[in-house]
Amino acid sequence: MKKRIFISMHYLELGGAEAALIGMLQSMDYHRYDVDLFLHSHQGEMMQFIPKGVNLLPEIKEYAMIEKPMAIALKAGCFRVVLARLKAKSLFNRYLKRKGLKESTAAFQYVGNAVTPVLPSLEYLGEYDLAVSFLNPHNIVRDKVKAKKKICWIHTDYTRIDINTELELPVWASYDHVISISPDVTRTFLQVFPSLRDKIVEMENILPADFIRKRSDEFDASTEMVGDGVKILSVGRFCEAKNYDNVPDICRRIREQGINLYWFLIGYGDDSQIRQRIYEAGMEDYVIILGKRTNPYPYIKACDIYAQPSRYEGKSVTVREAQILYKPVVVTDYPTAKSQINNNIDGVIVPMDNVGCARGMVDFIRNIDLQQKIVNYLHNYDFGNKGELDILYKLLDE
Repeated sequence: MKKRIFISMHYLELGGAEAALIGMLQSMDYHRYDVDLFLHSHQGEMMQFIPKGVNLLPEIKEYAMIEKPMAIALKAGCFRVVLARLKAKSLFNRYLKRKGLKESTAAFQYVGNAVTPVLPSLEYLGEYDLAVSFLNPHNIVRDKVKAKKKICWIHTDYTRIDINTELELPVWASYDHVISISPDVTRTFLQVFPSLRDKIVEMENILPADFIRKRSDEFDASTEMVGDGVKILSVGRFCEAKNYDNVPDICRRIREQGINLYWFLIGYGDDSQIRQRIYEAGMEDYVIILGKRTNPYPYIKACDIYAQPSRYEGKSVTVREAQILYKPVVVTDYPTAKSQINNNIDGVIVPMDNVGCARGMVDFIRNIDLQQKIVNYLHNYDFGNKGELDILYKLLDE
């Protein structure tokens, strides 16, 4: 008799956590396990890549309204969800005032704590052998799902984000295990939550190389990446973590050193600050926002160098995807960079500040031999890591 696994995720928009989940789902053994996928909202470009072996559970209206505009939630009749969100907003604003902050990622936990009690129970689905919460806040799987064992995921560097530890700790502590995607993610998480050390299990993101390479051949993206110089590409949400607001200044500094550079950005979100910085730096012709792309892989294939100029990361999925497509990669020296890049072997790490970043990128662009050495290494590296799933299976079968 197959064991039952429940996996919860917000939605399947373009993003690193979403790509990691799809990679894991595409690698699971559906002869041994029945897998139910519960998405709060059935939305996102990556919905199409859910494997046939996965049972996608029906969308439940109240869950779908957790992150929708409140006007839409009211129109849908989800009054309790709206009231809970207003309560969360009020408590969060008090937190910001008390801490003297303008914004904080602590908002997610305030929403999780306030909204989860008014959501319908999922226990009608029966008892699972394993329930997985793939993205925080992890309240829903903790409180609404019946399972013999429950695990949750960490995807980011917890020392670089502001959270309310008093609110989050009881949620993390309620799980049997906490999955960390890298040693550095473990290290930074335990700096914030040292009492959770015994719950940590490390498991790398699973990214199917054949799938990524096949999708990179779906069309030729070079026609969209105009310019007769070096083409740099970055992919990720337009948010503070990705540091795209500093790309125009870095690009300007690189061009001032004689490099004919074009820097392309793929992603989604509020790009107004990036556009303002492009204007201020006079880089309108050289920093090009391509916007949201359902399939970013042909663009990665078409670029000369993939860059991840982030302020912080957990373990960047797009960096690994670029390596799978044999691209020289440059990343900034964010705290977890060394757990992803073996410097001068499979990529290059440059300083975080704009001056140092530009100087490091110029040196890398001019060092054709180093770029080729990295490309040769990537061609010979085995990116297959489906064996990571054995870690999950072991937790399930214990």
